[in-house]
Amino acid sequence: MMNITLRDLLEAGVHFGHQLRRFNPKSKKYVFDNRHGISVIDLELSYGKLEEATQFVEELAKNNQKILFVGTKRQAKEIIREAATQCQMPYCASRWLGGTLTNFATIKNSMTKYKKYLAMEADGSLDKTHKKEAAAIRREMNRMHRNFEGIIEMSDRPAAMFIIDTKHEQIAVAEANRLEIPVIGLVDTNSDPTIIDYPIPGNDDSSKSIRLIVEVIMEAVQDGIAGRQAPQANQGLAPMLREEAKEEQLPVTPIAPMTSMANAPQVSEVPESYSTDQD
Repeated sequence: MMNITLRDLLEAGVHFGHQLRRFNPKSKKYVFDNRHGISVIDLELSYGKLEEATQFVEELAKNNQKILFVGTKRQAKEIIREAATQCQMPYCASRWLGGTLTNFATIKNSMTKYKKYLAMEADGSLDKTHKKEAAAIRREMNRMHRNFEGIIEMSDRPAAMFIIDTKHEQIAVAEANRLEIPVIGLVDTNSDPTIIDYPIPGNDDSSKSIRLIVEVIMEAVQDGIAGRQAPQANQGLAPMLREEAKEEQLPVTPIAPMTSMANAPQVSEVPESYSTDQD
């Protein structure tokens, strides 16, 4: 259960689409209206699609599956980095390296080399090498950091990907589609929502809009992880309760898992509002 309402989406500017000259006809069904040459996204549809995405993400997290967070554009990179780190998921925030998914075996070998360099730097052995060689290794490490930051501990391909601006990250989307990896994406009116599995129609240029959507997905991941851990805790507690019940001859009441999401009121109407592109 999401803890946001339509009004939260409205206040974050999720309904601001692109100018009509950038309009992708395949996004037409998600457009509420066009005002002053600007597409206005239907927030009721955005809310419904976001809810579908959170349910999918929560189920993956509950089953101990990895979701790769991707957002390399200026407005998204820090938000993606913070959210993925907080929910312990891999991420790509600096740049998408072509072949990250389709050529994962080679990427994995390069990450192993990067880990070796990091170990050399940590134990001081890098400082003992020739200065010219050490300088070359450090330059390569800087390049590797940009390429592998966030995915260095990713031992296998992810079960799904969450992408901000699927048009900007079209190479990542293409690789995921080729490998049949489900994609959840924030898609604006200039993008094609039909090429991904869980499109979330919304403004992908505003930091405020991006942050709201990313935080909802992050909370869904955290709920899934909590749901994965709660049954284990209940199983460990159940034998103790049964023993106490035998001694006291009292019935055992099953332990119900708690949820961190509170029911929130919903707004049934989308106010008439529009804006211009920020880029």
